[in-house]
Amino acid sequence: MKRRFVMPSVILALVGLPVLAGLASTIGPAFGYLPALGGDDLTFDHIAALAAQPHLMRSALIGLATGLAATGISLGLVMLFTAAFAGTPMFSRIQHLLSPLLSVPHAAAAFGLAFLVAPSGLAMRLVSPALTGYASPPDWLVPHDPLGLTMVAGLVAKEMPFLFLVTLAALPQVPLREARHLSASLGYGRIRGFLVSTWPLVYRQIRLPVFAVLAFASSVVDMAMILGPDLPAPLPVRIAEWMADSDLQMRFLASAGALLQFGLTLTAMALWLTVEKLSSLVLRRMSGSGARHVNDQVICGIACAAMMISAVMIFLGLAALFVWSVAGLWPFPALLPHSLTLKPWMRALPEVAGPIITTIALAGSSSALALLLAIGLLWREDCRPGGLLQPLLYLPLLVPQLCFVFGLQILGLVLGFGSSFALLLLIHLIFVLPYVVLSLSQPWQAFDRRYERVAVGLGKAPLTILLRIRLPMLTRACLTAFAVGFAVSAGLYLPTLLIGAGRIVTITTEAVALSSGGDRRIIGVYALLQTIIPFAGFLIASLVPHLLFRDRRAMRI
Repeated sequence: MKRRFVMPSVILALVGLPVLAGLASTIGPAFGYLPALGGDDLTFDHIAALAAQPHLMRSALIGLATGLAATGISLGLVMLFTAAFAGTPMFSRIQHLLSPLLSVPHAAAAFGLAFLVAPSGLAMRLVSPALTGYASPPDWLVPHDPLGLTMVAGLVAKEMPFLFLVTLAALPQVPLREARHLSASLGYGRIRGFLVSTWPLVYRQIRLPVFAVLAFASSVVDMAMILGPDLPAPLPVRIAEWMADSDLQMRFLASAGALLQFGLTLTAMALWLTVEKLSSLVLRRMSGSGARHVNDQVICGIACAAMMISAVMIFLGLAALFVWSVAGLWPFPALLPHSLTLKPWMRALPEVAGPIITTIALAGSSSALALLLAIGLLWREDCRPGGLLQPLLYLPLLVPQLCFVFGLQILGLVLGFGSSFALLLLIHLIFVLPYVVLSLSQPWQAFDRRYERVAVGLGKAPLTILLRIRLPMLTRACLTAFAVGFAVSAGLYLPTLLIGAGRIVTITTEAVALSSGGDRRIIGVYALLQTIIPFAGFLIASLVPHLLFRDRRAMRI
């Protein structure tokens, strides 16, 4: 069935060109070329001004180190847990525990973690004063610790479910059961057998998402503002501040900073490639050593405990947000507030109605468009692993947002495009599409093609088969992919901040703006609303198939 569509060209125009144009528009001002602001000549003055910024090296290294650490820890835990429990009931239980975390935006998760581990947070209240002796909050710099450890913990808690999701999508495409039986028959333990026989095949398929996580973690802004160090702040936070400065000449400095950030992300990827080569050598030595390591129960227990603790931390953080949002007087070290009140919600709801409507409109529109494009791509079979289109789809995730979205903002101003809903929708679509394709591809590939062969034998056209057979049977998968896209769009901070230019605000931009304030009750309300909106998308995706197919039991799986 050969389908004459121009999907690769559409994806190239929709995803590739904006990224490349944004990068080019960032590089020009970094070297002084921005005629709209009087920059007519190329110069290195702005690079020199960037180099003269105080504590620049420390800011850059913090972002680089936290990105590498968060990616390495997340991938290591997912690898060990998959090696230890793939195909077991525990694997399914942890899968169900982690899946809802995909709907929690990064900023909300960061606020929850901050409320949990702060000196006056829920964790300290649970053990004080009985175990610690503290009758007042200790003078600890948590979050915002100088080494960025809290930020690494937040990134691990958020990125691990994503890497787990892509690993789940990759597992059906490797001979897991056969490899398990073979390694067991040779006397290998579960973890060592999996690492030697199966992990290289799995990692080959999830390599691009891993690099996407690395690029995001090394350049994240919203989580760094909430959990990262303050003095100095990580480089992405400082660049975002320069971008938002009322002095337009600071755009040159911000462009130079974005160029440095691009170089740091490339450095992180180069270091990761080195780690890959070293890991490959280690695996080769492991397989050639003959050691079996049958007794790996301790490592299995550690991997399982780490996955559960990470998920529980997010859920406890959300619980802390809820309690703070309805708390009246709540002195330390009381475990619960002395009184409850709805005043924070009554105060916030009238102000937040507009951002909520904008968030839903943006997320719904971008996710619907992304779902249509994803169906077109998968139907045309252009998105196979190893194909050229897959790296192109991941391009917006591999290039740091700071580096090309800022360039797109400048390009839009030069071309006379002000902030508009349509332009912001296009930018959201660029980020949402890869996640929707990723979510839909596994069930799409697993679809039983015998149904289609029967339809072809009955003389049905390809489009009829798609609309009347495949899509109805993949309704749940399509709705889940839509919900994933909805959650990604609802949680986008930097693209919304830069392209919306403060005139189009969402619940995420409003919530992050509150991070510098000290009103925990209002922060709790905004962060919870930010979580409820994408969660509602997943709830609808779960309920709609039951309603549509309530008379067809086989379709309600």
